[in-house]
Amino acid sequence: MTIAIPDKISLALLPTPLQLLNRTSRLLGGPRIWVKRDDLTGSALSGNKVRKLEFVMAQAIKENANVLVTCGGVQSNHCRATAIAAAQQGLKCHLILREEPTGQFDGNLLLDSISGAVISRFPKAGFSARLKEYFNETVSKYEQQGEKCFSIPTGASDGIGVWGYINCVNELLRDFEFHGINPKTVICATGSGGTQAGLTLGFHLAQSEIQVESFAVCDDAEYFKNKVKTDVIDCSRKYSVPVEPEVLKIQTHDAYIGAGYGLANEDVFKTIALVARSDGLILDPVYTGKAFYGLMEEIKKGRYAGQSDIVFVHTGGVFGLFPYRGQIENTLNH
Repeated sequence: MTIAIPDKISLALLPTPLQLLNRTSRLLGGPRIWVKRDDLTGSALSGNKVRKLEFVMAQAIKENANVLVTCGGVQSNHCRATAIAAAQQGLKCHLILREEPTGQFDGNLLLDSISGAVISRFPKAGFSARLKEYFNETVSKYEQQGEKCFSIPTGASDGIGVWGYINCVNELLRDFEFHGINPKTVICATGSGGTQAGLTLGFHLAQSEIQVESFAVCDDAEYFKNKVKTDVIDCSRKYSVPVEPEVLKIQTHDAYIGAGYGLANEDVFKTIALVARSDGLILDPVYTGKAFYGLMEEIKKGRYAGQSDIVFVHTGGVFGLFPYRGQIENTLNH
């Protein structure tokens, strides 16, 4: 059976570097931590979402859509990346945003607006339950005006979007060969599940023994087990990918979510400051800061004892720092 690899357009600046965190690794006393710098996939169009959008937008263009409709939190990295990518391709963009405590006109929301996206904001309560309704109403409005919409799910995480990180696996394997390392574990934050699904499926297709471990920023491990399988099944059906989801080793840590999505505690902000001061790497409070804090705690517990190198995929999100400036200031002043 031949895999029907989907078309893609070029949005990301690839390959991204793989860099060693020398001082942070020494401070923790565990394996050497290497970082796949997917925060450098672009400038404003940065982060892991760009890899997914290369495939998703290619499909939208193939279907002659001129309006992209997607959703997320009010500080969504995915929505910001979609808005900017749409502007680059001459497409319209409509964002369906969930209100959050960090909903001020700052960070990603500011960039959404600058990029010309039409923004609809809805209350957090009942958002998930009514999301399909919000999409239908939005798409119907454009269709009545003679426009053609292409709907993108949360995080561009579906059977198309997973190709962004199936592709990234080949890049990572070349990185490992170049640097002469043989890591047993690749780490990422997981929120919508697409990056986790793409990496997990990608290493499986490459017949690699590398284990993907994700740190959840919202839902529990059982949710992500089901979400990854759903995305893999969708990908398998669309593109004749030969895989049985049950054989995949789906590993998610859900002990470091804290109070919920977008809600970071002092430990996360201290982690962000430590890594920035040790190696000049900037993390964010929603995704990478939480995941790196979880990674640090697991290293302290001895989880990766005996491993000489592990890899952390930096999925971007630096613009998400700015709405948290008050909490960051309080942490730094303590």
